[in-house]
Amino acid sequence: MAKLPTHRPACPAKAPLAERPLLGMALASELAGVFEVLASDTRLRLLHALVLLGDPCMSELAETVDMKPQAVSNQLRRLVDLGILATRRHGTHVHYSIVDPCVVRLMHHGLCLNEEARAQAQVNAS
Repeated sequence: MAKLPTHRPACPAKAPLAERPLLGMALASELAGVFEVLASDTRLRLLHALVLLGDPCMSELAETVDMKPQAVSNQLRRLVDLGILATRRHGTHVHYSIVDPCVVRLMHHGLCLNEEARAQAQVNAS
């Protein structure tokens, strides 16, 4: 799985998906790897906590999501390794931040899809 470049512009202008050629197997596999890393309730909660807290250190994140620091550290490492998060050392603390706002928008769109599906399910159940 390819690592995302750090410190790049937020979702640089690209051709709309409908105007792009069909994904090749290699690119589809890389994209699936990104979604696989994001397909973790724990990592999604950590990403949302990062949005809410801004630039927290690991212990602040652990407290916010009510997890042990070592467990949080392991999850953050996966996100850093993929290039989704960046780290910054401040004294003895390591602070984390989301590299690209596209990740935040992707989460927002996912929540919107989920809310719409729930609303539709309630309508269908009535």
